[in-house]
Amino acid sequence: MLSVDFDSYIVVIVLAALLKLSQLFRMFKQALRSGIRNASCLARFAGSRAVAGPQLALLPLQSAPTTGYKTQIRYYGAKAPLTLKTLEQRIILVLSLYDKIEAEKLSMDANFVNDLGLDSLDHVEIIMALEDEFGFEIPDGDADRMKTPRDVFKYICDKEDVYE
Repeated sequence: MLSVDFDSYIVVIVLAALLKLSQLFRMFKQALRSGIRNASCLARFAGSRAVAGPQLALLPLQSAPTTGYKTQIRYYGAKAPLTLKTLEQRIILVLSLYDKIEAEKLSMDANFVNDLGLDSLDHVEIIMALEDEFGFEIPDGDADRMKTPRDVFKYICDKEDVYE
């Protein structure tokens, strides 16, 4: 009689273990299908349900903690393509916003020093404003060769591959 009880006890334990394994396997498959986001959740699966003696004691499955923050992914496209017309308009706009340049004297062929009356410091400030507008740095050697807005126009056309 003792051996029968012992055998039935072993059978119940083995069945409980098999049931636990099948439940864990089913939970694991469901988790993979639903997309577990955190590897630490997998570790919780093994310890989240327990077998106590010959009976199954089902404990509630704990979910992964959430932080409330969502990851944002920004996608940036290419810059809007420059055309000769828009490039010329942007250069004239930057130069017209400079307070020492008179709008009626401003043209694409006006010399910064002779026609517009700017000094070397003004020239540097204009180059810096153009660098900010177009998003790249103009080396000092190239900036010194720019005497007119047309020179700036040609330089940016070469630099940005603007051709129509």
